[in-house]
Amino acid sequence: APASEPAPCPSPSPLHAARGGQGPRGAFASGLAGRLFGGRRAAARSSSSAAAVFERRFASAATKNSYDEILTSLAKPGGGADFGKYYSLPALADPRIDRLPYSIRILLESAIRNCDEFQVTGKDVEKILDWENSATKQVEIPFKPARVLLQDFTGVPAVVDLACMRDAMSKLGSDPNKINPLVPVDLVVDHSVQVDVARSENAVQANMELEFSRNKERFGFLKWGSTAFNNMLVVPPGSGIVHQVNLEYLARVVFNNGGILYPDSVVGTDSHTTMIDGLGVAGWGVGGIEAEATMLGQPMSMVLPAVVGFKLSGKLRNGVTATDLVLTVTQMLRKHGVVGKFVEFYGGGMGELSLADRATIANMAPEYGATMGFFPVDAKTLDYLKLTGRSDETVAMIETYLRANNMFVDYKQVQAERVYSSYLELDLDEVEPCLSGPKRPHDRVTLKNMKSDWLSCLDNKVGFKGFAVPKESQGKVAEFSFRGTPAKIKHGDVVIAAITSCTNTSNPNVMLGAALVAKKACDLGLEVKPWIKTSLAPGSGVVKKYLDKRCLLLLQTKSSLLLEILG
Repeated sequence: APASEPAPCPSPSPLHAARGGQGPRGAFASGLAGRLFGGRRAAARSSSSAAAVFERRFASAATKNSYDEILTSLAKPGGGADFGKYYSLPALADPRIDRLPYSIRILLESAIRNCDEFQVTGKDVEKILDWENSATKQVEIPFKPARVLLQDFTGVPAVVDLACMRDAMSKLGSDPNKINPLVPVDLVVDHSVQVDVARSENAVQANMELEFSRNKERFGFLKWGSTAFNNMLVVPPGSGIVHQVNLEYLARVVFNNGGILYPDSVVGTDSHTTMIDGLGVAGWGVGGIEAEATMLGQPMSMVLPAVVGFKLSGKLRNGVTATDLVLTVTQMLRKHGVVGKFVEFYGGGMGELSLADRATIANMAPEYGATMGFFPVDAKTLDYLKLTGRSDETVAMIETYLRANNMFVDYKQVQAERVYSSYLELDLDEVEPCLSGPKRPHDRVTLKNMKSDWLSCLDNKVGFKGFAVPKESQGKVAEFSFRGTPAKIKHGDVVIAAITSCTNTSNPNVMLGAALVAKKACDLGLEVKPWIKTSLAPGSGVVKKYLDKRCLLLLQTKSSLLLEILG
């Protein structure tokens, strides 16, 4: 044969011939021969055929669910068409389910609904069912969250990666439109607006215009992403803080996806994604890689967590805020040790906490070290959903589903005993007004002890509760000039009183209290000065309505309100 021609292949083996060259071994041999001897087209056909076989097998495996026999129709309370179908936990008739914490039931439902014996297996379901025993053994389970929450910082790289995948698909001659998130993705443009203009009635508008001008290319790219990809929603700049938008608008609580009902759950690229746990939606923060993997349909591998049961009783006294409560709870949980664990709140005191108070506590999960601080759905949750504009039919669907699947807490009924890994209890009546610091947010100081604690911190050696300031220097006064205005400052002076944005701006009571304190300060003659920033950014549609109704936002523009919200 001419040198340019490939050498002839040897005769196929009897085994290969008997299978007609279709077996895995034959396909491999054929592909290998093609690559070795130059038969590129034959190799491509063989590889394509093998890939097609695998794709068909994968597709058939992924669509088969081992628990389809418990798929149940959910009837509407008033009759008519059903809401849809759901995987019924009561239909399993397993007594272990009634003892499970509500947060673990969400993991269980997800495992059952996604049980294809490929990514999620029946053995995984059994591990969760047997949580009382398996949680002590550090077993791993797969978890497929219902959706992904991205904020501006880490969301842009995720969209870039999707765009690059589309580019690669196009270069390979395939359809780039096949690249899409497989679960719903919500991207909120947050942490962006900076204050260039202040103390004027058009400050917000002027700052937004500057922001759009500076970030034209980035915002244009995100706008493209919102229309180019299926399953992706982009919330534009200026809509609010990501966690508050998630709470008020994005959270479904219960999904209805193609007629299949299931609990909402979310992973987000921000540690304070945990705020959503106050709404009964299981959620926590993850890294960008984990978020992208979830977007593309991959289950998360996680250790089946221990769950700390935190019982609340009583009622907060007048003048005690959610901030006081969260500092108390954080101190208790850090002392108890909850790293890598779920915390689930329960008890009669739950009925005395507004949804905003719950969200404030849930938001601080990274500070007390837990994966999440979870508040199961109850009547207060449903009231909040109505307050934030969810339709009556949606709220009815949510309540009906959660009641039917034993995931709703009704404090008017006798509660079945649930098992927790460990227990804590707090009487809300015992919570006192307090502050954090002087250096760490979880170092709680009661208001009545603030002065003595501060003085002791000046004396103590350098550390979280010490500055090692010599006695002779503790009364020192520093004089300076700010834009021509003379000023003095000494140890203990408050230069800027700050409220961390996503923790407290979700809470109307706390924001109103802060605004009234600022008003009182103005009335007393603190104009706390030209070096004091004067902006009020609620970060929440609900909070803004409260402030507008009481003319407190108008007060800001008329009297240079000395409140700075730091994010």
